[in-house]
Amino acid sequence: MISSRYIHILERLLEPERTIIFRVPWVDDKGETHVNRGFRVQFSQVLGPCRGGLRFHPSMNLSVAKFLGFEQTMKNALSPYKLGGAGGGSDFDPRGKSENEIMRFCQSFMDELYRYLGPDQDLPAEDTGVGPREMGFLFGQYRRLAGHFQGNFTGPKIFWSGSSLRTEATGYGLVFFARLILLEMNKELKGLRCVISGTGKIALHVLEKLLSCGAIPITVSDSKGYLLDEDGFDYVKFSLLRDIKSQQRSLRDYIKSYPRARYFEDSKPWNERCDIAFPCASQNEIGQPEALGLVNSGCRILIEGSNMPCTSQAIDVLRKAKVLVAPAKAAGAGGIAVGELELNHEYNLMQWSPEDFETKLQDSMKQTYERSLKHANDYGFLKDSPEALVHGGNICAFLNLAQAMTDQGCV
Repeated sequence: MISSRYIHILERLLEPERTIIFRVPWVDDKGETHVNRGFRVQFSQVLGPCRGGLRFHPSMNLSVAKFLGFEQTMKNALSPYKLGGAGGGSDFDPRGKSENEIMRFCQSFMDELYRYLGPDQDLPAEDTGVGPREMGFLFGQYRRLAGHFQGNFTGPKIFWSGSSLRTEATGYGLVFFARLILLEMNKELKGLRCVISGTGKIALHVLEKLLSCGAIPITVSDSKGYLLDEDGFDYVKFSLLRDIKSQQRSLRDYIKSYPRARYFEDSKPWNERCDIAFPCASQNEIGQPEALGLVNSGCRILIEGSNMPCTSQAIDVLRKAKVLVAPAKAAGAGGIAVGELELNHEYNLMQWSPEDFETKLQDSMKQTYERSLKHANDYGFLKDSPEALVHGGNICAFLNLAQAMTDQGCV
């Protein structure tokens, strides 16, 4: 029986604490003025300061910002750490823009947003279209406007913007989460065929870590289609993919070096024979037809890398076929572990070794995995049922938020 108290809490939780919408004027290299829209939805600070990504993409709007903020709130609440959730960005498209144009845009964007940020209020992170370069420009303007050096923007320079291993954390964490699931089945990743969508930071770091585990990743994708290498990627091929991505070239260029590979335009990789799927591109990338393709391809486990990559119809198909789904709010929580340590100034000045980083990350993923399974079991879902991790993660995250909201009164 659901307590009426929880129903009222859910009604409050669904309304963001703070929604910020602003215009972002900027000047291109030809001297022409453009105006984009900026968004930041600070969904909940009931557990701590907000943590959440900034996304620069033409599809960005208030609805997407709310969705990202809510998902981040649940993801942070499920983690072992005390963080609130936020999401935001702009409908600005960094593709095809010069570095100076991107810098001017980021500075204009931060001119408005800086007043709502800070270590005790809101800590921005990378998302689609926002990488280390953009975070550097954003932090530089924030530092100038705020008048102090204090801040926790995630990026590559450990002394000014958080851990140097932050960008790897989410992708590596997805693979560690898959390993925990397989351990329950007395299996390992070695030799398993894996399909990956996307070629962003998360997708490429998933691919990299799969290689170190002996798995066989066979696909990546971009907005135009997907690349299939039936022989599987290796470290040399991974290096080529990374170069192609950094130079903003087409994935078709891969075939020049490896003619046995194939590129499928206007298609998704979900019909390729596989054991595990890692959707790491965007929300709603797997609908009912794609889910049927995955089931027919032999997929038994799906690890969500992007936020809510499966539609509700796709989830129904996967559940009926007993495909185990690991939700992004649990499997994608790797970056939160690093984010929590960024809040501590002493950790900010430490250079982690890769071994220290992976130990901390694996411990965090194990805690999240066990919390999800425990709450699933507590509320009547069998540990080996396909939906256990989904329901357990949602229940655990919600109860943590509900308890904090109850303790703090009408907030």
